[in-house]
Amino acid sequence: MINVENVAKHFTLHNQASMTIPVFEGISFFLNQGECVALTGESGSGKSTFMRMLYANYICNKGSIHIRHNDRLVDIATADPHQVLDIRKRTLGYVSQFLRVIPRVPTIEIVAEPLLALGVDKEQAIAKAQDILARLRIPERLWSLSPLTFSGGEQQRVNIARGFIADYPILLLDEPTASLDAVNRQTVLDLIEQAKDRGCAILGIFHDHEAREAVCSRTFDVTQFQSV
Repeated sequence: MINVENVAKHFTLHNQASMTIPVFEGISFFLNQGECVALTGESGSGKSTFMRMLYANYICNKGSIHIRHNDRLVDIATADPHQVLDIRKRTLGYVSQFLRVIPRVPTIEIVAEPLLALGVDKEQAIAKAQDILARLRIPERLWSLSPLTFSGGEQQRVNIARGFIADYPILLLDEPTASLDAVNRQTVLDLIEQAKDRGCAILGIFHDHEAREAVCSRTFDVTQFQSV
């Protein structure tokens, strides 16, 4: 589902005399259908950077990142913006650490939006959004409010609801169990297992060791590719 070959990344600080900060070099990686792989490495090793490159939020300085989209492999590192948007809409879900939404949009609409973008009937999309919000224990009285008014844990659950509402073939999860209590943490692990059962390929960052052991079949350590 994902095939990464010889990828490198550095940042250029243009306001600091174009100083270059190397992150990693020579990463090769694959992700198969129906597996969950944990992205590991010490803090600052580039885990979130690598994940953002897979989602095309960061450019790839070298190498290729092929994503299986519409039954063919597309190099998202060189894809045009329209291709990237279509891959994100239909193939590649992403649950980040932070909720970024338009202010004043109700939570129920934010969670339903990925289904609406796929052409799902609005009534059906809203019903599914209600189901997953209830499952993640977001009180119904909050559904009509903007999630920007919520606590950190509630915002994280809205992020998760939005990420899991559509049956994406691939999911990128950046610390999905952070800020969650034990009950909601287990709900998220159950959602991951159900996604794996339907064949979803999942790459996740799990600082929660027990969560990682529960859902991941193998690990991939980015530390070995850090640039010197």
